[in-house]
Amino acid sequence: MIEDNYRPTVLIVDDEEMVTTSLRNLFRLQSDYRILVHTDPAQAMAEAANHTVDLVITDYLMPKMDGISFLAKFKEIQPQAVRVLLTGYADKENAIKAINTVGLYQYIEKPWDNEALLMVVKNGLEKRTLLRTLEAKIAELDQAHVNLKTIQTELIKAFM
Repeated sequence: MIEDNYRPTVLIVDDEEMVTTSLRNLFRLQSDYRILVHTDPAQAMAEAANHTVDLVITDYLMPKMDGISFLAKFKEIQPQAVRVLLTGYADKENAIKAINTVGLYQYIEKPWDNEALLMVVKNGLEKRTLLRTLEAKIAELDQAHVNLKTIQTELIKAFM
């Protein structure tokens, strides 16, 4: 079960430090999310191996790795994280590719609207919380099923 004081973690990856600073400040002022920021996708990937991320926002065009490639690799490490692509290029073909390839939750164009971005993140995190709760309930049901099978086996042995 999820604790009431759980703080979702948002990872921001963009090669432009001005963007990461702006987003970090926006979320610090408007939320209580735990914010991780990287300008290098490789460093972000390394950190993702050690920290559970609930939602990741990444730029599409970065020099070392594009956002879709980053999200594809990130999905391998943390398949349950909600994935958001941020781009300055209104390229619908890549948005469709990202949706189909990496299970993109949302595609946001630069310059973004702060309120719209905050709503996308809030909704994405609510989705993640619901999935986390569902996973916990499924685990509880699996355990209850195992317990029931054990009791059933013991009852059968008792009557033989």
